Amino acid sequence: MKIAQLNVGDALPSRDFTATNVSLFMYNAAVWNSHRIHYDERYTTEVEKHPGIVIDGPLQGDWLSQCVLNWVGDHGRMVGFDYSNRRAAYLGETLTTGGVITEINSDNHRVTVEIFVKNEAGEVISPGHATVELSG
Repeated sequence: MKIAQLNVGDALPSRDFTATNVSLFMYNAAVWNSHRIHYDERYTTEVEKHPGIVIDGPLQGDWLSQCVLNWVGDHGRMVGFDYSNRRAAYLGETLTTGGVITEINSDNHRVTVEIFVKNEAGEVISPGHATVELSG
């Protein structure tokens, strides 16, 4: 990937994610997160009043970083990253990550992208930004 081949407005490849009970268990075990809303449906719905098991906000952040890193591949590195969880997502939903190039700086070989997680209704539930520095 050469910076001269990129244009503001170009889309990053999108990717769909559908969390399962097992993937949420594995993720939360790996990050030592014991909050019951990510695995205990009765607690989640009866005590915390969510409609179902909640998909972790940090997991969505990981999916966003994967979106950027898969796009840039071996052609560069991510030098900036931020995101914000704005709306909950629940087990059974398919979430989509993607992004669009918003700025290209040929002088320092940096590209800024606006990234997102969208729910099945197409609403952005976790917006963010990333900056990559392309090699060569």
